[in-house]
Amino acid sequence: MARKYYKRICDDLLAQKLEAKGAVLVKGARWCGKTTTAANLAGSVVYMEDPEKKKQYLEMADLNPSRLLQGEVPRLIDEWQLAPKLWDAVRFEVDQRDEFGQFILTGSAVPPATSEISHTGIGRITSLLMRPMSLFESGDSDGSVSLAALFKNDDVQGSCNLRLSDIEYLICRGGWPKGIGQKESVALAQAPDYYDSLIESDISRVDGIERDPERAKRVMRAYSRSVASEASITSILNDVRGDGNDTFSENTLRSYLSALRKIFVIEDAPAWNPNLRSKTAIRSSDTRYLVDPSIATAALGIGPEDLMNDLDTCGLFFENMCVRDLRIYAESIGGSVYHYRDKSGLECDTVVHLRNGHYGLIEIKLGGDRLIKEGAANLIKLKKMIDTGKMYEPSFMMVLCANAPFAYKREDGVLVVPIGCLRN
Repeated sequence: MARKYYKRICDDLLAQKLEAKGAVLVKGARWCGKTTTAANLAGSVVYMEDPEKKKQYLEMADLNPSRLLQGEVPRLIDEWQLAPKLWDAVRFEVDQRDEFGQFILTGSAVPPATSEISHTGIGRITSLLMRPMSLFESGDSDGSVSLAALFKNDDVQGSCNLRLSDIEYLICRGGWPKGIGQKESVALAQAPDYYDSLIESDISRVDGIERDPERAKRVMRAYSRSVASEASITSILNDVRGDGNDTFSENTLRSYLSALRKIFVIEDAPAWNPNLRSKTAIRSSDTRYLVDPSIATAALGIGPEDLMNDLDTCGLFFENMCVRDLRIYAESIGGSVYHYRDKSGLECDTVVHLRNGHYGLIEIKLGGDRLIKEGAANLIKLKKMIDTGKMYEPSFMMVLCANAPFAYKREDGVLVVPIGCLRN
């Protein structure tokens, strides 16, 4: 019996992009649902990893790639990066047909042999980054508060039944489609399985450089301990070395991190640089995040009960989960997610900035009156520093929390929204 298909926010984005370009590249971490989503819209499919046909497909891609492009459109080429020559073939075929909606390419990594690609595909091939499922997509958020509506200054209304124990479970379960709707033991097995595959094969297969799984584990543990921080390469390197490998070099660490980015495991948040009234120096370091918080829990070998006993760590991984969701929601409305921190220590966990210049300021807190009050105070302080003669005022200020019972607006104008209410 076929499993239920959970509608993804990027379903509509993919359809829109196909209407405006000859081909769309859907990229993202393995197991996040790219192939299922793309096949939902495809007229025909080529699975490059099909073990019965892989050898023939690779030979055909080398000798006569256009043969693989024949079929009902949009034609899906799954894991296209196994045969990088297909990129130029798709670009050329799009030129020849001169029609939109011809191809969908999906890939869990950038191609190792970019030398085989002679054209960027600009104007012919557009891209769509897909991530593991947000809480709204998995049905764990009721979607009563819309991020898009907040930019229109709509009032917030909604209630949330998620308890802190539910949040801890959702962090460890992650947004992997195979875990959604499954019993707890099955759902919690998905992230460790993904992590094992990542360490044993994916991190080496991405560029053909053999990497030691034990070293990869040390890197992943160190990075996971740096989630939601601006940890420097030196700091992460010291953590790796302290984990039992004093000979690990900075160049080796950078090689491992580069591979993790190429397979969409690491997704740091860049710094936001607003116009300020003062001369405050803004820190430009990225904040460290993984594409899904469950990767961090798998790397550290912890589960929901461990998070219950360590609320500081739980808070950092909760922030990573919120950033994952905010990225999915923001990109569907033409926005990007940043962070802010200055030399005085004032920070804002996330800034959702739209292409039209409007933006919202968001602090992420597990919950509790003290933390919510602290987050609201930070947001108001930052708002007062922004030079509104040179840029818009923030469209909203919001404390995004774990398990508040309601979404509401405080007397100071700051919104308090549980993550279990939010949607795009």
